[in-house]
Amino acid sequence: MRASIHKLCVNTSQLSASSRWGNPLAQTDVANLAAEDIDWPSQNIAYARKKTGSLAMLRFGSEIGKILRRLPSSGPLFPYLRTVRAGDRATEFKQRCDGLGIKGISLHSYRYAWAERAKQCGYPERFAQEALGHNSKAVHRAYAKKAQVTLPPLEEYERRVSETKVIPMPLANEARPVAASGAATNGETRSKIQLARR
Repeated sequence: MRASIHKLCVNTSQLSASSRWGNPLAQTDVANLAAEDIDWPSQNIAYARKKTGSLAMLRFGSEIGKILRRLPSSGPLFPYLRTVRAGDRATEFKQRCDGLGIKGISLHSYRYAWAERAKQCGYPERFAQEALGHNSKAVHRAYAKKAQVTLPPLEEYERRVSETKVIPMPLANEARPVAASGAATNGETRSKIQLARR
């Protein structure tokens, strides 16, 4: 069991360390991954979350691809770990960390770290929520609460938006402006709607 736990820890750490993909998977989902969950041409991992049963599909980059190629090419990626209870995996991980003098880390810590990294780099919250399997914004925000976000100056942000020709999407409850010459802006349209409602 110790060798299998070590393999889970090493591979989970390697998956988490990837700057391009990271690892938002729950440790039970990692333990239950199968080679058949990997779609190599599209570089996706698709699996059913153990906790909710919902389908998760995560795209991975070349760094994660290298790690995945070292694992079995068919069947479970971690055959023995499928049979080990989550609590036992967590206990073994803690004992290994204690033996190395590492405190305050659990098998769940990398999910918090992933949420914080996603928030810091401006990853859309709805994407991060989906990747982590969070149905609640409140739960997701609790995971990302320690993120240190440095906001760009407004001028820089405006310049980037204009350079990439991003078209701002109106909110679902906002009316869309007419695309003709001299058309009202979103703000003007919103003001007209608010006046009409009074």
